Amino acid sequence: MPVNPDLVGRVFPPTPPYVVGREKVREFARAVFADDPQHTDPEAAHALGYTDVVAPATFAIAVAEQTLQQLLAEPDSGIVLARTLHAEQRFRYSRPIVAGDELTAQVVVTGIRTLGGNAMVTSDTEITDAAGGHVVTATSVLLVGQDDA
Repeated sequence: MPVNPDLVGRVFPPTPPYVVGREKVREFARAVFADDPQHTDPEAAHALGYTDVVAPATFAIAVAEQTLQQLLAEPDSGIVLARTLHAEQRFRYSRPIVAGDELTAQVVVTGIRTLGGNAMVTSDTEITDAAGGHVVTATSVLLVGQDDA
């Protein structure tokens, strides 16, 4: 089954809140070799005006991942994980993510482009804080290979 073109414009339900933990930020920073002290040391973050450690820019994927799972689980999507590559990722921030944030994410499929039987599925995940303020938009592009059938 090819990727369903009716996915474009589909908005998925918001995810449950994700509480950003200090240790999760530290672990992520180590994993991506973000060695600036603001990512691991609360005092260094405070000196920069933040309430707690600051997550590296790509940390938003930990929150957005929940929305990509929703998209992949959609029964009529035509997206088969075994034929899917994460082709591109971009982030547009209003403010940094800091430990203690309670974030909710919601994804919308913004485009599907067909290329020789393959499809490029673009989605935007809006991540907001507990007050509903925009924190970051994560744009993902999935490359879905053609069906072998």
